[in-house]
Amino acid sequence: MPSSCPKCRRVLEEDEICCAQVRYTWRCKSCFKLTSGFAIPYGKCFMCGGDLEVIPGRDLGDSMRFRAIRDAVQFELNSFHFYKLARDKAQSPDQRAVLERLYEAELDHLHELEEKYHAHLDREVVELSSDEQLLLSNWLFRGIRISSDTGIADLYQEALEMERRTRDHFRNLAQGLPAGLEKELCEELAAEEDEHVALLEGELEQIA
Repeated sequence: MPSSCPKCRRVLEEDEICCAQVRYTWRCKSCFKLTSGFAIPYGKCFMCGGDLEVIPGRDLGDSMRFRAIRDAVQFELNSFHFYKLARDKAQSPDQRAVLERLYEAELDHLHELEEKYHAHLDREVVELSSDEQLLLSNWLFRGIRISSDTGIADLYQEALEMERRTRDHFRNLAQGLPAGLEKELCEELAAEEDEHVALLEGELEQIA
């Protein structure tokens, strides 16, 4: 039966858990990495070693009213569709395996955004029609060619460049904002992209 999320009040199509599964949210005081989980955090930030602070019941209301959240959702959607469409353009099993992993990682990132910021997405913007996929493919792949000569490292470098551009976008936004919630959101989202960059760099080192 349909239900509604007890936290963000979104009506769910199926009787499932939404934001209610998030028990605690905490943020690093140094790098601003935001993390959600079932237990109260202890120790230091796993990314930079900074001190952690619990964020008590922050209510964003309609989170899409914040530019930072709108931009984050759009960037993740672009990356998600890029890897999904690139996977179909793969010329070798190795290329397809890498693009499949990057596609799944972006899908996880989208779910994380929905969970942390209650930025629930309509399925229509995730599952595009064939005509919409063609139009988006022509835009996303402008100047980019995936051929049999495209190496695995090249795919990772392209992924890293996208993540770094996104991170720098939020850093620049934060610098131009006064202290407050919008600035905090930009700093958190920049830290999120920093984590994605670190993960990709680690994977690239393993294949180098």
